[in-house]
Amino acid sequence: MANDDLEIPKVHFDQNGELLIIVSESSSKDDFDFFQGKSNIRNKKLKKRFANCTEWIEFPSTQEMYKILNGIGNIDNFLTTFDGEPFEGMTVRLFNPRTKLWSIYWSDSNTGVLDKPVVGSFENKIGHFYSKDVFEGKDVLQVFRWDARDSKNPVWSQAMSDDKGKTWEWNWYMYMSK
Repeated sequence: MANDDLEIPKVHFDQNGELLIIVSESSSKDDFDFFQGKSNIRNKKLKKRFANCTEWIEFPSTQEMYKILNGIGNIDNFLTTFDGEPFEGMTVRLFNPRTKLWSIYWSDSNTGVLDKPVVGSFENKIGHFYSKDVFEGKDVLQVFRWDARDSKNPVWSQAMSDDKGKTWEWNWYMYMSK
C-alpha cells in the first residue's frame, strides 16, 4: 500500500507518561495548502481492528477543504454513504504559530462531538499527528499520517498501537485525487 514504506517516528513520553510531540522546524501554517479545494477519495478501511483481520472495506467519498482564521486553520467536510445511509464528517485543523504544532479535531454525523485532537507537524511533505485514545475499552496510541509528496494525489492513513508505539496496525487509508 502507498506510504507503508514510511516509518512512524518513535513515540516519546515524559516522566509522567504523557505523550511528547516533537515539532519539525519546517512546520508552517501552509502545510495543508495541497489539500485546498475538492478531492475525490478512494477509502480502504480495515473491517475489524486488533483482531488480525486482513479484510478491507472499500468505498468512495468526497472531501472539500478551505482555509479559516486568516490561514492558521482549515475545515473540511467528508461525505459518503455507509450501509445506504448518508454520513458526514468534519475536520477542524488549527496551527499554533507559537509552538508550530497542528491540532486536528474530528466530528461526524453519528456523534456530534469533537474528538480529542491528534497533534503534530509536517517534515518534507509528510505529517505525523498523534494522540492517546481509547478503543473498545483499551488505551491506544493513534497516529494520522499525511503523505503530500504527490500534492495532486495525497494519501491520509491512520494506525493504532496497543503497546505504546512498539507496533502499529494500519486501519484506514484515503487515496485522494483532485
